[in-house]
Order: sequence, then structure tokens, then C-alpha cells
Amino acid sequence: MIEIRSLCKSYGKTPVLQDVNLNIPQGSVFGMVGINGAGKSTLLRLMAGVLKADKGGVCYEGQDVFENEQVKKDIFFLPDDPYYSTGTTGQELARLYSAFYRFDENIFSSRCELFRLDKKAPLRNFSKGMRRQMFLSLALASRPRFLLLDEAFDGLDPQSRLEFKRALISLTEEQNCTTVIASHSLRELTDICTHFALISGGRVADSGDLQEKLGAVYKFQIGLPEEASPALIPFPCLKCECSGRVAQIIVRGNREEIVQKLEALSPLFVEEIPVDFEEYFLIEADKGRERK
Repeated sequence: MIEIRSLCKSYGKTPVLQDVNLNIPQGSVFGMVGINGAGKSTLLRLMAGVLKADKGGVCYEGQDVFENEQVKKDIFFLPDDPYYSTGTTGQELARLYSAFYRFDENIFSSRCELFRLDKKAPLRNFSKGMRRQMFLSLALASRPRFLLLDEAFDGLDPQSRLEFKRALISLTEEQNCTTVIASHSLRELTDICTHFALISGGRVADSGDLQEKLGAVYKFQIGLPEEASPALIPFPCLKCECSGRVAQIIVRGNREEIVQKLEALSPLFVEEIPVDFEEYFLIEADKGRERK
């Protein structure tokens, strides 16, 4: 388990993270979501032990990560813009990582073949997407216990994204790896994440089991016998949009009670629609801004 307690970080006089508290279960795929500038990348760097917190800390199975080389051996951190020297090849990076991780050359070679990458070619000759594929191949082949990824899907084509998701699920199931992915691409995270945290304004606006959270929010489309208006809906809504005699609402509460109250409006129809992660994120992000 990864435990984050009372974490604070500022750059100069500008606060970036304020009193962040999270528990990330072992073996989970944890999505760190938020708009650009929310503090996701800074939080990942603190989790990797690259930055020192102003207050609080990050513990892996009870051990603080900062200046703890023993803990860092189990962590692979892939930033959004990984550094590499001029002329560096994937094969050279593989030899480097072999000195620090339980590196599996067979996994690395198979990933390179899958992505059609020449591991002996200089990375400077690769496109952004190809470089991303190479570093993801290195990350998977390192077989870490904790994998921290910043914008993992950035620059990947649809097929590469699918292949990477499959590989990540295999790593999680076979190695009990805990993966944390910071991203603003919510649709890419929906079908892979088990847990999440929404970072808004440097704070955790919401977190938990993704399916449990989505399962507690309901979306309905209702056809009414008169012009639709939010005032006609007999309970508070997280979101309400009206067009003509049709209202579309998102609400949290007891499903049976919600349906009973909607039926009492003598609607022409009531249709339930699944709530996706992006809709949930936008609602919770708005709530977070209102609390500031």
C-alpha cells in the first residue's frame, strides 16, 4: 500500500499541493485525474522521491520514500518528458535499468517487436509517440512493484494504447504491481482503473473505488408533459439540463426513491443512462472549485 499523509508542497510562495491524504491499495491501477496545473505531476514526483515535501510524506508499506534508496528500488517513475542523452538507444537504456531493476530482456524485446521499435536506434530519431512506446517498454520490462506514470497515453496511437493497457493489466495480475497514472484523458482511464483521486486546486476533491463511485450516481432522461425546467425536478440534482419537454439529470441517492419521484411527475418516458468517468469528473471538479 502507498500512504500519502498531510502532503504539502509549494514553489516559492505559490502553493501547489495542500494537505493531500490518500491510501492507494496494493495491486490497484490508480488514476490521478485533474485539469492541467492541478498538481498531478508534482504529486507523482513527490511519490517517486524526486521532490521533498514541505510537510507530510509518502510511505510505501510503512517506509518513507524520500532519500530511501531501498524503497526506490521497487519504484519506476516515468515522467511526461523523460531525459535521455544525445545518441542514447533503447538497448543502452535497457542495460542501465538492468543495474537497478529486475529487468526482463525478453519482455523488453517482445514489447519493442510489438511496437515495431528498433532498440538499437538513437531515440532522437524517434517520433514523440515512438519514444513514449520505448519508455513504456522499458518500464514494463523493469517489473517494478510500483509503477508511476505521468500522461502514459500521450502520443500513443489507438492500437498502441490498447496494447499498453493489456500489458499493464498483465503486469498488475502477474506481479501484483501497483500502478498510478496521472492523466487528463479520462476516457483512457475508465476501462483500466480500479481506483482514482480527483485533484482540484492542489487538494483531493474526491477519491475511492471507481466503480463504487460511479455506481452511486444516476443519470436519467425524462420526457415531461410540459416545458421542462429544473424547478420541476423534486430533488436536488448534481446536474440538470433541459431542452423543450426533455430534462436530463444526474443525481446521487437511493435509486428506487429517485425513480418513484420521477414517476410521480407523470412523465412521457424515463430512461436511465450510464454515467461515465468524464461526467463524474466534471461534476466533482465544479464542486471542488465552489468550495475554494
